[in-house]
Amino acid sequence: MVAPGSVTSRLGSVFPFLLVLVDLQYEGAECGVNADVEKHLELGKKLLAAGQLADALSQFHAAVDGDPENYIAYYRRATVFLAMGKSKAALPDLTKVIELKMDFTAARLQRGHLLLKQGKLDEAEDDFKKVVCVWDAELRELRAECFIKEGEPRKAISDLKAASKLKNDNTEAFYKISTLYYQLGDHELSLSEVRECLKLDQDHKRCFAHYKQVKKLNKLIESAEELIRDGRYTDATSKYESVMKTEPSVSEYTIRSKERICHCFSKDEKPVEAIRVCSEVLQVEPDNVNALKDRAEAYLIEEMYDEAIQDYETAQEHNENDQQIREGLEKAQRLLKQSQKRDYYKILGVKRNAKKQEIIKAYRKLALQWHPDNFQNEEEKKKAEKKFIDIAAAKEVLSDPEMRKKFDDGEDPLDAESQQGGGGNPFHRSWNSWQGFNPFSSGGPFRFKFHFN
Repeated sequence: MVAPGSVTSRLGSVFPFLLVLVDLQYEGAECGVNADVEKHLELGKKLLAAGQLADALSQFHAAVDGDPENYIAYYRRATVFLAMGKSKAALPDLTKVIELKMDFTAARLQRGHLLLKQGKLDEAEDDFKKVVCVWDAELRELRAECFIKEGEPRKAISDLKAASKLKNDNTEAFYKISTLYYQLGDHELSLSEVRECLKLDQDHKRCFAHYKQVKKLNKLIESAEELIRDGRYTDATSKYESVMKTEPSVSEYTIRSKERICHCFSKDEKPVEAIRVCSEVLQVEPDNVNALKDRAEAYLIEEMYDEAIQDYETAQEHNENDQQIREGLEKAQRLLKQSQKRDYYKILGVKRNAKKQEIIKAYRKLALQWHPDNFQNEEEKKKAEKKFIDIAAAKEVLSDPEMRKKFDDGEDPLDAESQQGGGGNPFHRSWNSWQGFNPFSSGGPFRFKFHFN
């Protein structure tokens, strides 16, 4: 028989952590069940949470009857028995759970506690010995090393976090956790964990060196994000370039920095640069939704509508509930359709992101070039009249913010077909109505007629 207190003293020191493990095991222990049994289990779970123990017990009785081989049903029924203070009734259910699933740690630990309370120390010790590895910091650390070599850093972090709680002054665990988060690109969690290491030992050389590196990187990223929020995209781009120089050896920071630079170029209406950087990101991560959205917006500025539609559709496959993607796709489809008709930007020969001054300048140049008074041949004059009317229409739409926005959204404000309620096109009129038009005016009434010698 085990000496009194030898088991209980060890239990007491790790019991809070043990509860966490129990919860995790419980959540991860779900198994496939038939529809009726699943309904009983779900309803019983809700009733248990609401404190309606008797009703919950009835549901779990029904689940056990419906599937006598379902260990979850027995486990939940045992949970209700324990909540009702009926530990003797819970014990057979916990034993049944262990028979059906021998590696169910939570059930074995609870059974061990019940046996301990009943004075059955040998049986309790047997249960505890079978799960004692969850309390062993050294074994946790060894398994973490295996996870690291297997390329599963998040599982390694889980074991190392457990080890940091099980062993006092475990600076090594905090250091390893911090470096793993850093390699994963999570600079904020990396900074948090390395600070824990320095709390235990402020002179820890590796922790201090790592702390300086992470802090510097974290400051650059925070500064860059603040610049993006302020709309200072050029400065933000420079900051993210500094991030890549500060940490060139961890690919995660390079790809995340390029993703944000791609975003900055897109928002700053630098489509050529945006397409280039976004494409670099998508070569590494073809399903990167952020890069797909930003490249699609850049394609729209470049009037590459088919490419924009393809990027939006790919992004939508991975995030179908994103309203920005849905709206962007609809806009790209409208613009593609619109491009097959009259395109005011092409008429004036300007980009979609052209400023008003560029639009007016292009208009004046073309208006002089295609003014019908320049042409004597009747056929050429008719061609010039049509061209001049299109140029005037383009200037009217693109120099008016409201009309330009409609056009940019895929709706031609001068096309009767695209206007709800119909109505005629005010620019579909004869050349005579344009005589007296001054291409150098800023709008308003026509003042005088040009004559060209």
